[in-house]
Amino acid sequence: MSSAANNRFVEMLSLGTPPLVPIATVAQFGSDHGFGTLEMLQALITEKVLPKDQACSLWGNSIGIAYVDPIASLISDEALDKIPLEIATKTRAIPLYVLDGVVTVAMAEPHAPDLVRRLGHIVQGPVSPVFSLPCEIADAIAVHYATEKSIESCLNEFAKNNPLLSGNLSGEDLQRLGESTGVIQIVEAVIHFALRERATDIHIEPQEERTRIRFRIDGFLREVLSFSRQLHPAITSRIKILADLDISESRLPQDGRIVIPLGTNKANFRISVIPSQFGEKIVVRVLNVSGKKEVLTIDKIMMSQTMLRPFRRLVQSPNGIIFVTGPTGSGKTTTLYAILHELNNAGLNISTIEDPIEIQLAGVNQSQVKSEIGLDFAAMLRALLRQDPDVILLGEIRDAETAKIATEAALTGHLVLATLHTNSAPQAVLRLMEMGVAPYMVAPSVVGVLAQRLAARICEKCKEAYFPPREVLQHYFEDEGLVDVPFYRGKGCPYCRNTGYRGRVAFHELVLITEEIRSLISNGKSVQDIIVAARKVGYRPLRHDGLKKVLLGLTTIEQVEENASFEWAV
Repeated sequence: MSSAANNRFVEMLSLGTPPLVPIATVAQFGSDHGFGTLEMLQALITEKVLPKDQACSLWGNSIGIAYVDPIASLISDEALDKIPLEIATKTRAIPLYVLDGVVTVAMAEPHAPDLVRRLGHIVQGPVSPVFSLPCEIADAIAVHYATEKSIESCLNEFAKNNPLLSGNLSGEDLQRLGESTGVIQIVEAVIHFALRERATDIHIEPQEERTRIRFRIDGFLREVLSFSRQLHPAITSRIKILADLDISESRLPQDGRIVIPLGTNKANFRISVIPSQFGEKIVVRVLNVSGKKEVLTIDKIMMSQTMLRPFRRLVQSPNGIIFVTGPTGSGKTTTLYAILHELNNAGLNISTIEDPIEIQLAGVNQSQVKSEIGLDFAAMLRALLRQDPDVILLGEIRDAETAKIATEAALTGHLVLATLHTNSAPQAVLRLMEMGVAPYMVAPSVVGVLAQRLAARICEKCKEAYFPPREVLQHYFEDEGLVDVPFYRGKGCPYCRNTGYRGRVAFHELVLITEEIRSLISNGKSVQDIIVAARKVGYRPLRHDGLKKVLLGLTTIEQVEENASFEWAV
């Protein structure tokens, strides 16, 4: 599209309300320049003449119909059951939700009355059309209509057309298989189904005779399907090609990343491949879908009020290190982003060093680590300190060099936010010393440590109350004097795939570094000594916070036992 045509179309869209620009006028304009209306809109977005949300909202306003991004929307199974896959694909329409008997449907052509009428006959009720881009609808259909059966169908079709998969395959054979249409469809179906099921990890594991695929959902591993191990090399090759790995190397571990277009957004994945007894095991970590994941505020990370107030004061510190600790997948990055959201204003120079950048934050300078060219955390941090930063976020402190630079930064007037892998908050300061940072540097630099875990949350659709035996109450709440207190659990329903859980809830513990604790650190005292001192200013272990969330009906005793059973810290 010419620059003049672009400018004229932007001018026309800007007249969206009121007066409304007649669709016929815009369609005729597009026709005069060799573009259909939707093609013009997509071209404006692709060429970055207008941001996607702004262009789509203006276009929706011009035809009097709201714009909705189906990739970022919650789509109900009840709605999906209203329109079969074949019709959704053919009409470029996906149902979003049902409210008071009305089905809201995202459509590429919501202004076509005949199409809306036909969809009404199919859903056997009124239809409320909203506008979405064709590419968004196509990818939303691929994700939300994905099922175990659709993956099995792709596998069976591929196996039928490729009977000679056994034996030693050359690098050329693997390349050819990995680029074949059948394997592309299988891998796409698995990824789409994982996104639909809210999986955080995809495990592809070769066994003696079969390969199984498992998803980690809400912290639980669930087997999705299994297939003949003869197909395993083809699936492995496709994932390696996507991650730009060596498809002929099967003896050594390999790591990579995949970025897949999803509507106008991108889905990001981290790939780990290791050799195992029966072939290469692959784990795909679902990092994020850009544009979909919202930044939570500190108020919304479900921190108990007794911790929230001191934590808010802590993040306003002018300098020092604040650590967020916990195992992989415990929500540390989400909490760090919540802190940045709290601090972000035009008067602060906030910079991050991440691997990878998970969410783009307006007003924050974000940098990506690239270890393959020597751009690691330590090198980036050294350079960043010459950029006059006020607040620095370090995605992870992995080595002694980074730890020492971070403590020096904290001692020279910077607020440093970072993550560590430790089992509890009190252990973080000792972990720094184990990495080689001198106690006299650790003691004055660290101002607070937050530890957290993610546990499965009780499904709100099938939640029920029950009364535990008195001995259970006495075991967990011996000092509380609780009598006949209801606990909650999920019975299991289609919404939670009969698990009784859907979503996650966080447990936290917070250590505020007082002068007494600084003295203990400088003198090399034990974790137990630090815990005793921390209790004087309100420290309670993860298990305590977990039990509070059991009483609030957010999770179960079983989840507390699984995620916060550090008895020595209680």
